[in-house]
Amino acid sequence: MTRIAFLLSMLMLPAFLTACSSNRAGGYTFSQNFDDSIQTIAVPIFKNETLQRGLEIQLAESLNKQIKSRTPWTLTDTARADTSLIGVITNLNLGQLSRVPGTGLAQEQTVSITVRFEWRDNRSGEILVARSGYTATATFVPQRQVGERIEEGQRKAIDELAQDMISELRQSW
Repeated sequence: MTRIAFLLSMLMLPAFLTACSSNRAGGYTFSQNFDDSIQTIAVPIFKNETLQRGLEIQLAESLNKQIKSRTPWTLTDTARADTSLIGVITNLNLGQLSRVPGTGLAQEQTVSITVRFEWRDNRSGEILVARSGYTATATFVPQRQVGERIEEGQRKAIDELAQDMISELRQSW
């Protein structure tokens, strides 16, 4: 009997999903709610205040991928863009989660990357979104058997940071 109820609920799921409103004022929506008046966006390479070089390039690449895959906007240079996403990588922090019992060496570590960014409307000069101390953290395992490098942890943190930053560019509910 429970299998039949489960199968019926799975068949009804599409009907429930399409019943959700696409009007933000009228209820929930499954569509991305990015501003339709914006057609283009520029993402200049962020300034990097950390001692770890190359983070700014990796962040720019990850932001570009997120914009292309998740938004309706087209990437362009700052002179032609409707908006610009500019910022500074302010901090890179390593933390230790656990140690190998016999040696005391790091078993699991964290990488935290912090940025300050603004999303500016180039047409009006208005700042649409501004965040300071915006951080993403990822874990990696440098232990000999696993052997993940710090760069793998940094890449995970950068990808998470880019995904979260692009989510901040959605219209408010």
